[in-house]
Amino acid sequence: MGPGGGKAKNFKETMKKLIAYCKSYVPLIILALVLGMAGAILNILGPEYLSQITDIIIEGIMTEIDLEAVVDVAIFLAILYGIGVVFNFAQGYIMATITQRVAKNLRTDISTKINRLPLKYFDKTSYGDILSRVTNDVDLIGQTMNQSLGTLVGSITMFLGSLIMMFYTNWIMALAAIASTIVGFVLMGSIISKSQKYFVQQQQHLGKLNGHIEEIYTGHNVVKVYNGEKEAKHVFHDVNTKLYDSAWKSQFMSGLMMPLMMFVGNFGYVVVSIVGAVLAHNGSISFGVIVAFMVYIRLFTQPLAQIAQAATGLQSTAAASERVFEFLAEEELQDESDKHERLETAKGNVEFRNVRFGYSDDKLVINNFSATAKAGQKVAIVGPTGAGKTTLVNLLMRFYEINDGEILIDGVPIRNLTRENIHDLFCMVLQDTWLFEGTIRENIVFSKKGVTDEEVEAACKAVGLHHFIKTLPKGYDTVLDDKANLSAGQKQLITIARAVVENAPLLILDEATSSVDTRTEVLIQQAMDKLTVGKTSFVIAHRLSTIRNADLILVMKDGDIVESGNHEELLSQNGFYAELYNSQFEDAS
Repeated sequence: MGPGGGKAKNFKETMKKLIAYCKSYVPLIILALVLGMAGAILNILGPEYLSQITDIIIEGIMTEIDLEAVVDVAIFLAILYGIGVVFNFAQGYIMATITQRVAKNLRTDISTKINRLPLKYFDKTSYGDILSRVTNDVDLIGQTMNQSLGTLVGSITMFLGSLIMMFYTNWIMALAAIASTIVGFVLMGSIISKSQKYFVQQQQHLGKLNGHIEEIYTGHNVVKVYNGEKEAKHVFHDVNTKLYDSAWKSQFMSGLMMPLMMFVGNFGYVVVSIVGAVLAHNGSISFGVIVAFMVYIRLFTQPLAQIAQAATGLQSTAAASERVFEFLAEEELQDESDKHERLETAKGNVEFRNVRFGYSDDKLVINNFSATAKAGQKVAIVGPTGAGKTTLVNLLMRFYEINDGEILIDGVPIRNLTRENIHDLFCMVLQDTWLFEGTIRENIVFSKKGVTDEEVEAACKAVGLHHFIKTLPKGYDTVLDDKANLSAGQKQLITIARAVVENAPLLILDEATSSVDTRTEVLIQQAMDKLTVGKTSFVIAHRLSTIRNADLILVMKDGDIVESGNHEELLSQNGFYAELYNSQFEDAS
């Protein structure tokens, strides 16, 4: 499903949720709607006084026009319309303020919600879809709420009020006016019913197009390397053509409503003129009544199109709200407010006891895994792709919850600790370097408080990055953006410096040298060796040459430890590790 729009699955239920979400603003919304209704009523009263002015003028044509009476009625009418404008302005101001605050609150809640969702949610949901809810759907809610709610109430008031005033003024002309507009109801209803499906398709195709563009431009280099431009263009043009087709049909049919209502209004003028002329000729009404009905016809027919557009807008609001509330209702990480046990620091003893885990209940990735890492040890985790190495680290960080077994830090089960506490005990260097648009200093410090410039420089000196940074025009204040030309190795060294500054007792290195050349790998390896001093380190590496000095090597295969020991011990066993190690050197030779 693309961004909000079209028709909600459960309009009534979704609108209840939206009203409940806006409950703190309900009194102001009611005030705004009352002001809108009052403004509409004042506009409805206007034609009655226009009729009076017309009759005064007609009566005075043969003798003398009573200008004083005309001026009195005109001033009163101007005041009436002026108050109506003030009411409508106040209503618009209140609704614009409320809807933007609601949109702001929704974005804030979505942002908070993202941090509470388990990683498994992102495994099954595309980033493009999530971004669409934060941007397109929330914007649509703000826009359509502001435009549709006030318009709907004002238009209904205008429609019913003008209907009452027409019957109050003359029932025969009222029936003639209604008969001339019935055709408008029929045609408009037909157009709305047929255009709805095109609005739904438009939003669906828009979501697909957004997702496709995000995927292609994120992996632009890969698309280029594999000459995938032709296929990417084909997919783009296919979705874009479908979007064009559905958007054209929906907008064309939607655009028909206004010309149609203008025709109905003009047809109404003709009918009122003919019927009014007959009645005036018979002496049943004055000429002023015909003038009043001319205005009433406009006030009666104009709201029809506005009501239809407002109803469509509310459908779009409901569809967008449904997607946002679906996201906000997603299952969150377990509440940890009841957990009071905390490790301020850790010696670094880590134990895995009979750990079992699967991303789905029917397929286990980790089978009965047990291992012990002593404080200060460098533990390497090796094995073929899909053996469960990265999964093991994710479980240690409690990014996922284990199915069975236990993981302990200094004898404390991690399930007894909050995730925030666990994350405080770790620093991490990953294969994919993550840098944000900010200065080098800000990237190194990131979220840690109270870090001095001296500590940042000391970290960069420790990883061999200080000299390079000093060669940059702005040094540590150089902004890392699209214009910053850093190599993969330099980016990796910045993330290692970030880990040095964090200075947590436990360290995770996930294939941190896999994307760099051999010379840079040596520099990064030296930096990581300094980083691991005094820390319990878990190192995931495909290049076995980088973990020969590890205190303990865990060899994984199909979610289990098949061998463990140091480098020499494992080679002497001439088992699976020796096979992996020798095959890498054979490949290198």
